[in-house]
Amino acid sequence: MNNTSTPEGKNLAIVAYITFIGMFIAYSINRDKKQAFVTAHIKNMCGLVFGLLIAQTTQEYINSQLGDILWWTVFSLWVYSLIAVLQNKLPNIPYLSEKFQQWFTFLD
Repeated sequence: MNNTSTPEGKNLAIVAYITFIGMFIAYSINRDKKQAFVTAHIKNMCGLVFGLLIAQTTQEYINSQLGDILWWTVFSLWVYSLIAVLQNKLPNIPYLSEKFQQWFTFLD
């Protein structure tokens, strides 16, 4: 699928997926000139970072195998989201991306 139309801020949206520090960098830059595409991906990455924190906490304090499963799930969703931004798509993790957009309104 060739999408010749590149959304404004695509590179900044990609930066949002480069570790949690990239998310903060993208958020800081996006604050001045709000770009809906970038904001959606920042919210999505924020949800993935929280998922990673839950996975790490689960692994350490509850059950290491369950934590591993959660970690690999979040990692897979991160790869899925990174591919989506590279294809000029909005975040599209079933159910979760929609919830991340609702929950993280403080990032608008």
